Amino acid sequence: MGSHRRTDFFTIEVLTKTGLARYFVLFVIELRTRRVHIAGVTRDLSGAWMAQVARNVTDPVGGFLRKTRYLIHDRDPIFTQNVIEILKAAGVMDVKLPARSPNLNAYAERWVLSIRQECLQRIVPLGERHLRQIVAEYVEHYHLERNHQGTRKQADRPAVMNQGARVKRRERLGGMLNFYHREAA
Repeated sequence: MGSHRRTDFFTIEVLTKTGLARYFVLFVIELRTRRVHIAGVTRDLSGAWMAQVARNVTDPVGGFLRKTRYLIHDRDPIFTQNVIEILKAAGVMDVKLPARSPNLNAYAERWVLSIRQECLQRIVPLGERHLRQIVAEYVEHYHLERNHQGTRKQADRPAVMNQGARVKRRERLGGMLNFYHREAA
């Protein structure tokens, strides 16, 4: 135990059969590694939904918060006492950020900016399933292909280049996200 994670929401407008609808995407980012997990996507944000998400992410078998010591979050009222008790029962201490302190949320805010600029500003999701697919593809791209640094200002994976190999392109979301690489030697 000992990891610290930060959780927050971002919203996105989704085109549905009845028109535009606002969806909430709850994500958790591990501060040390910058690894992102999508905890849930919903159109109807409620305390009951949030409690179920808390049970899912702290599940002792498959929950990605099972080895987390601290979960840092803002003062959003959706973090009800019930949600906090579920976290506490799983050994996760909730840490509320002070009011009006955006600088304490820099990594989460940067991730939201990245997904918006690189992906969501260019696509109109057509329903919840499409939104989930887009977000999942971006998270995969973010973890495996996008260049970013860890806490020690080093790339999160070593660069291996075979100068004689051809450059290949891997695309996601119809070419909106691209990753160029050379085959390993």
